Amino acid sequence: MSETNKFKEVTELAGTQISEEQLERMSHRYHWAALYCSGKDVLEAACGSGPGLGILSRVAASLEAGDYSSEILQLARDHYAGRVNLSQFDAQSLPFADASKDVIILFEAIYYVPDAARFVSECRRVLRPNGKVLVATANKDLSDFNPSPFSFQYYGVAELTRLFDSHGFNVENFGYLPVGSVSWRQKLLRPIKRMAVALHLVPKTMAGKKLLKRLVFGQLVPMPAELPTRSDAIVTPVRLSNAPDVSHKVIYCCATLRG
Repeated sequence: MSETNKFKEVTELAGTQISEEQLERMSHRYHWAALYCSGKDVLEAACGSGPGLGILSRVAASLEAGDYSSEILQLARDHYAGRVNLSQFDAQSLPFADASKDVIILFEAIYYVPDAARFVSECRRVLRPNGKVLVATANKDLSDFNPSPFSFQYYGVAELTRLFDSHGFNVENFGYLPVGSVSWRQKLLRPIKRMAVALHLVPKTMAGKKLLKRLVFGQLVPMPAELPTRSDAIVTPVRLSNAPDVSHKVIYCCATLRG
């Protein structure tokens, strides 16, 4: 398997079985991003098979996107068929002109970037003054957190703040999906998951995790190639301090380039 296409084993792709919570999380992060993208020139790095590109394209002035994996990116190309300008690139070396974008998005992927500081440096180059980087990531500071096998480093609230602040960004962090709001099934099984993570018993691939997802989340649903635009208002994420957060499953970061 090539280096660029190994991520297919751990990436949620159109048609694969995912939990309803995963689908809700995916929908929420793109609708959250859309609040910042209206009338803007937007770039999504590590877009995967592009489930949120339709949502973004309906509000952005312009939208470009890409992924490191050519095989995964082809799924997005097949679905969008020219509706979105897609290209293969490494997030550490963005093939875009200086000061050409208003918003750069990196969702559930910062931990796959070998040198996140290079990515942030590239964002600083490509963004216009007061441009924004939007990041969503699983919360590494939870006791039952389970890292991906191909990850390099996970960033929680404190690490994201230091990373972007050191490159000239003002940082706001938000929490989404309180751990106390999950289903009774998840609450019951959380100690078991914590033990499985500690003993390295959690499956590494998406196929291996399917049975575990069904046990923890119940009924699974197929992931759509394109998320629909929601007419209902999304739940507003909670503004966080810069200290590690242990109350939410998902961390959002909005980093604004200082003018």
